[in-house]
Amino acid sequence: MGKPVYLERFLLAPEHNLIHQAWSPREMRSAALNADGFGFGWYDDTGCPVAYRNIQPAWADPNLAALGHTLRRELWLANVRSATEGFASGYANTQPFTDGRLLFLHNGFVNEFAEDLRPRLRGWLQSDIEATIHGNTDSEYLFAVIRQLAAEGPQSPSLLLRRLMDTLGSWVSAGRALLNIALTDGTEIAATRHAIGAECPTLYATDSEPLYSQGAVIASEPLTAGAHWEAVPAHHLVTLNGARPPRITAL
Repeated sequence: MGKPVYLERFLLAPEHNLIHQAWSPREMRSAALNADGFGFGWYDDTGCPVAYRNIQPAWADPNLAALGHTLRRELWLANVRSATEGFASGYANTQPFTDGRLLFLHNGFVNEFAEDLRPRLRGWLQSDIEATIHGNTDSEYLFAVIRQLAAEGPQSPSLLLRRLMDTLGSWVSAGRALLNIALTDGTEIAATRHAIGAECPTLYATDSEPLYSQGAVIASEPLTAGAHWEAVPAHHLVTLNGARPPRITAL
């Protein structure tokens, strides 16, 4: 987030770019590869969120080089996917997820989601919100919770993520969940490094990496070498807002 940059600046250019993290992640513990699809989102000229999603491994898409040096935006949200067992590959299950205002990513999973958490969510979600869930992942259901909370009135992404974590804390208190989530409304990006009953996935932030001058980046793994990246502490939230440095606060 910051001064407009081309998509390739994080997708292809750095030595540990996002495509490299698809086939050779350094800090991933739950799998060996992120080969089950990928996607990236941005805001169009009217301020609406849009996303490019593909169920192929990121390294197999021949369009990325052309898109990388053509698309240029102030804000990008992107991921490479390793599908959790039980959540099949497919377009409906590929992130980022969008609605009319928000872009959402979830790095993690909820254990025994179908048996335990999903029935609770189906009893809590309003029918019109649940009707717009197209896949079967825990991630999309978590986004549905956020969308329902957001429908109550204007709220920042950071507040919505705090409310989501508070809600999940009571629903998953005896279970295990990895909950690194990124959410943006086009003005602010908020991301959590959080887990319940498990070690948190990694998360880093920087606003001093020369490759992203006049901008800030949040990433699961540093995209470049050097001391420019700050590790986000476990159970914390990091916020990017305009030209201000990343703000890290406890959940």
